[in-house]
Amino acid sequence: MAYTEGSKLWGGRFVGDTDPIMEKFNASITYDQRMWDADIRGSKAYVKALEKAKLVSTEEMAQILQGMDQISEEWSKGVFLIKPEDEDIHTANERRLKELVGAPAGKLHTGRSRNDQVVTDMRLWLRDAVAILTNNSLQLISTMVERAAIEIDVLFPGYTHMQRAQPIRWSHWILSYAVALSRDVERLLEIKKRANILPLGSGAIAGTPFDIDRELLRTELGFDGISLNSMDATGQRDFVAEFLFWASLCLTHLSKMAEDLMLYSTKEYSFVTLSDAYSTGSSLMPQKKNADSLELIRSKAGRVFGRCAGFMMTLKGLPSTYNKDLQEDKEAMFDCYDTVHAVLQVTTGVMSTLKINQSVMEAALSPDMLATDLAYYLVRKGVPFREAHGLSGKAVFTAESKNLSLNQLTEADLAAVSPLFGSDVSSVWDYRSSVEQYGAFGGTAKSSVSAQVEHLRNWLKTQSQ
Repeated sequence: MAYTEGSKLWGGRFVGDTDPIMEKFNASITYDQRMWDADIRGSKAYVKALEKAKLVSTEEMAQILQGMDQISEEWSKGVFLIKPEDEDIHTANERRLKELVGAPAGKLHTGRSRNDQVVTDMRLWLRDAVAILTNNSLQLISTMVERAAIEIDVLFPGYTHMQRAQPIRWSHWILSYAVALSRDVERLLEIKKRANILPLGSGAIAGTPFDIDRELLRTELGFDGISLNSMDATGQRDFVAEFLFWASLCLTHLSKMAEDLMLYSTKEYSFVTLSDAYSTGSSLMPQKKNADSLELIRSKAGRVFGRCAGFMMTLKGLPSTYNKDLQEDKEAMFDCYDTVHAVLQVTTGVMSTLKINQSVMEAALSPDMLATDLAYYLVRKGVPFREAHGLSGKAVFTAESKNLSLNQLTEADLAAVSPLFGSDVSSVWDYRSSVEQYGAFGGTAKSSVSAQVEHLRNWLKTQSQ
C-alpha cells in the first residue's frame, strides 16, 4: 500500500504516492524508535522555547507537554502503536501527538527541522549510552584490579612474539589490560564532552528565524554548550565517528585479552580454566569444553571495526550539511553500543569466574627465561650491556650444544664464556628473585604491582565521584 504525501512531514510539495518499495527503503522507524525518549525530551524542551518566543500559547504548551507525557508512558509500557505511515521516530511521535491534542501539535515543528531534531536525539541518546558503557567498563576494571590484588604472588611466563620471554606476575598481565581499559574510559568521557553540545535551534541549514532561546534549550536538555554553526551542527557526525572508533579500540583491547586467555585455557597451556557458565560443548565430541565466550568477544571486534570503516566511507564522500546518507549513522551507533555493552558484561563474568592453575603456571617457567638475568649479572660487574648480552647468548648456545638447560651449566662452562662468572652466579636461577628485581615504577616486582593496584583503585574512586 502506498501513502499520500500529505500525511508526511514533508508532503506539501509532492503530488501522488510514494512507491511502497521506496517507503520501506526510506523509513528508519524500525531502528530509530529506540530514541523515543530522547525525541520526547527534545520536543518538550522545544515547546517551552516556542512558548517563550510567543509562538505557542501557554495553554498550547501545556497541552503539548501533557500529550508528550502520555506518549512517553505508552512507549514505556510497550503499547505505543507504530503505524505504517510512520517514517521515523519524529513522524511517529508527532502523529500520535496530533491524535491526542489536535491542532496545537502542528505548531511543535515551528522553526525546527528533522535535521536538527535527529542530531539532537542522537546526542541525547549517546550521552545516556556513554554513561552505561562507562559503568560497564568500570565494573570490569574493578573486577580485574581486585583479582590482581588477590593473586599477586602467582608467577607465570611472559611472552613476546608468542615465545617465552621473562618471568612475570600473573597480576601484572591482568593489570596490563586494566590500564588499557582505563584509557578507554577516559577516551569515552572525552567523547561525551564533545557529543554534549546542543544542535537544536539550527533548523535545516541556516538556523532559525524565530526568537528561539537556545540557552533555555541547553539548560532544559542538560547540554554543556551550544553549537556554533548551524551547517556544521546539522551535517557533521564527528561524535558518531569518534564513538565507533572508540568501540573499535576498546574491543581491540578485549579481543587481545580474549586471545591470550584462549591460549592459556588450552590443554597445551592449562594456565586457566573457564567457568562452565562461559563455555559450551561440542555436538559431536563429548569431551570438548569450548571457550565460546572468548571466541565471540574476539569476533565482535571485527563486527565493530566493520561498522566504523563502513560509516567513515559513507562520510568521506558527502557534500556539506545534511544528506540522507547520514541515516546510516544510527544503525552503526546502536549496533556498536549493543555489541560493546554485551562484550563488557561477558568479559566481566569471565574474569570474575575463571580459575587459575598456579602449579602449572609456575611449572611452565624455564631457566632459558633467565638469560637476560644472566646478562644483568655481568652488567652489575661492570660489563657494558651489549657485551653482556652477547656473552649471555654464548652461554645459551653452550647449553643448547650440550643439550642442557641454562642453569645446568657448570661454573667451568660459564667461566669459559667469561671469567667474570663466579660461584655467586647460582643466585640468578631463582624466578622470584628475577621478578623482584623489576621494582621500578611500572615493573612486575610485587611492590610495583601493588602500587599499580593502589593507583587503579584510587583512579576508580575518582571515576565514581
